[in-house]
Amino acid sequence: MKALKNNILGILPCALVAGIATVLARLSIGSFSFEVIGAPVFAIIIGMIFSAAVPKFASDEKFKSGITFTSKKILQWAVIILGFTLNIKTVLSVGGKSLPVIVSTIAVSLITAAVMCRVLKIDKKVATLVGVGSSICGGSAIAATAPVIDANDEEIAQSISVIFLFNVVAALIFPTLGNAIGLSNDGFALFAGTAVNDTSSVTAAASAWDSMKATNGMVLAQATTVKLTRTLAIIPITIVLAVARTRKEKKAGGKGTKVSMKKIFPWFILFFVGASLITTLVSVLPDSAFTGFYTDLFVKGAKWLAKFFISMAMCAIGFNTNIVNLVKKGGKPIAMGFTCWVLIAGVSLIMQRVLGYW
Repeated sequence: MKALKNNILGILPCALVAGIATVLARLSIGSFSFEVIGAPVFAIIIGMIFSAAVPKFASDEKFKSGITFTSKKILQWAVIILGFTLNIKTVLSVGGKSLPVIVSTIAVSLITAAVMCRVLKIDKKVATLVGVGSSICGGSAIAATAPVIDANDEEIAQSISVIFLFNVVAALIFPTLGNAIGLSNDGFALFAGTAVNDTSSVTAAASAWDSMKATNGMVLAQATTVKLTRTLAIIPITIVLAVARTRKEKKAGGKGTKVSMKKIFPWFILFFVGASLITTLVSVLPDSAFTGFYTDLFVKGAKWLAKFFISMAMCAIGFNTNIVNLVKKGGKPIAMGFTCWVLIAGVSLIMQRVLGYW
């Protein structure tokens, strides 16, 4: 509470923008719903525009610490709260069929990001965030990974922008593509859940398919489960990155250098796991007023709060980002994001064909 009180002047503007972004994400123009863009993307765009209009705002001592607190701590809180939306038992039992496809798409994205990082000489942290965001779960994966690799706000903004671009494209064209190549309802659910980056775009693509095929929400439910299964990959990825960073810093410091794994280790991921375990344990309890409240209200509230906190953090990151520099440096990360996106989609379809799902 003391940290919140000390940083409140910087936190409040981020919360205000997150609120505006949440409202914008619920609007639509004709058949196009802004949900496909998502509140976090609206928040970071508003933050960057405001920063360009009032360049000294984020550096003002009255707001600076609160903005930093939001972009770092509240971002981690969002990941922890996200854990309450995951029932590990259900995800693994229903999403088990998708595991080979998920592992393959994650592997190809991370390998592609590593290769293109070297070939195109892209910043390693940006490459890591784009690779992880493309393969796991978009903004949530970036939120979990950024503190582990000590990415700055501009690097986070760069990767979020890339992920956003291909999220929108995927949500708009994948239903038509899936129909053209003859995917079944189950096949498209697996395709959307593994080949679309962010949850908002997965739901948008799956909902469009449900409307097109009149499946009464079946594909949306399946695609969301596959997407949640992908989300669990946050755990091993962040731990591996923490170990890699520790070794790198020890090597850079020379013989005898002590690097604190305790400082680098993503402890918030353990709370994320703990939150997931709580939801999993509640799910096996006999039906009662408590379990009904937990499932119907608490979990849904946690999902909303996690997204709102991510939107707050994205706004803070936008406040600290120079939009001109972002555009100037955007070419290579976009090329990387496009390559990862195309290969993930291709591998998802190929693996379905190999496994006999399509």
